[in-house]
Amino acid sequence: MSFLSSPSPKLAPWKVLLVDDEPDIHDVTKLTLTRFRLDGRALSFVHAYSGAEAKEVLAREQDIALVFLDVVMEQEDSGLEVARWMRQELDNQFTRIVLRTGQPGQAPEERVIVNYDINDYKEKTELDRTKLFTTTFAALRAYRDIMKVEEARIAQLNYREGLERVIAASAHIFQQRNLKDFANGLLQQVVALLRLENSMLLRLRAATAISGEHEYEILAQIGDEENILTPDLLAQLDDAKSNRISRVHGDTYVGYFPNSSGKASLLVLKGVEEISDIDAKLLEVFCSGVAIAFDNILLTQEITDTQAELILRLGDVVESRSNEAGNHVRRMSEVCHLLAVASGMPDEEVAVLRHAAPMHDIGKIATPDAVLLKPGKLDAAEWEIMKQHPAVGLSILDGSQRPILKAAAVIAHQHHEKFDGSGYPQGLRGDKIHLYARIVAVADVFDALMHKRCYKEAWPVDQVVSHLREVAGHHLDPVYVEHLINNIDKALAINERFPD
Repeated sequence: MSFLSSPSPKLAPWKVLLVDDEPDIHDVTKLTLTRFRLDGRALSFVHAYSGAEAKEVLAREQDIALVFLDVVMEQEDSGLEVARWMRQELDNQFTRIVLRTGQPGQAPEERVIVNYDINDYKEKTELDRTKLFTTTFAALRAYRDIMKVEEARIAQLNYREGLERVIAASAHIFQQRNLKDFANGLLQQVVALLRLENSMLLRLRAATAISGEHEYEILAQIGDEENILTPDLLAQLDDAKSNRISRVHGDTYVGYFPNSSGKASLLVLKGVEEISDIDAKLLEVFCSGVAIAFDNILLTQEITDTQAELILRLGDVVESRSNEAGNHVRRMSEVCHLLAVASGMPDEEVAVLRHAAPMHDIGKIATPDAVLLKPGKLDAAEWEIMKQHPAVGLSILDGSQRPILKAAAVIAHQHHEKFDGSGYPQGLRGDKIHLYARIVAVADVFDALMHKRCYKEAWPVDQVVSHLREVAGHHLDPVYVEHLINNIDKALAINERFPD
């Protein structure tokens, strides 16, 4: 994966700390090195006039490349104490130290070199212009090379740590089973992976070509910016897709990640000016693995959608035998979804219930027309025949290991159980009735009362709500009755969308 970034900023100067209690030494050193350059970088001087002040500067400034350090200042060994403190307590092993002394007897060169981790030792009397220049050049070149090695080491550690985060993030992503959770999880992991600020806006998009025009589906989004698909961003997305390349445009990074499904993933990061080489590689590794999961998610979703459509159509067939409009099963499905969401049910279970609800009356496929279509009240024998349809439904659906069909089997068997235990066929009570069946029972009663049947006219909504309150705790679970009443406007909107 390649990408374009903004031009590199002008290189900062090498930072040099002058530590000496004689101001003239500072002035002479600066004047002598005014025109110094290494790799096109000049020098920037920081000044300290005592050992204590030098420690303060070193603790504050993190990128000092070279220290010219006097030995005798407020005390005879002040400079040596600064050198020891730098290496041992500050743990600064990178900054080069050139010890300068006007009194060699106070700090003999051999003893200082052996006992202190300094890099050069000069008497002030020998530091003429040429010697000062070559000493500075050698020290800074050593610092530059050391920092290159350290940067490479850190980069390797960061990449290794990044790969560990990629593995951990991928493991989390692969646990997601539906496209919405997958896409949202992917964005959250990219935020963590790149350690981005929460204020940054990320979007994952799938691109398709229809009738020569590009259409982009927003799968997930962090941030609430509206009208995100601006002409500029659309042009950037088209560029990434057409050229199969990742780019930085101003403050927007567009990452292109193809997969075998034919729908490339485009990751948009707003508010960034460039992506580092390491982060770009981590994104590539992460998204190449995610592409496989993405294809599997799409395949799983296709299977689930096909299964759900077949169930819905089979539910239509059953309801058509009852002279009831096929939209009954669609309304049931949507009202069950409404109640499940309102109750705080996990998304995965909500989806299973929504798909399984249309199968609640599948057992009626074996109920004779004389009983099923009788306009008047059923006699005792006919009622016993009608009460067989839950057990028949169970026998049709039982034994499947598919989550939707397993749920449908439970719903078909238990949706006529009553909360007080007076229902059929098992006489289950309260929590012994599966929550799916309790929700379906509420949705089924609501729909039956709101719509005309062969044995009754439709009831007005006020009368329906009043009846639901009456049977709450007896026929129906009061918790889900309350959820329905609290969301009655949404339930009525579902009825309007799917009328008889």
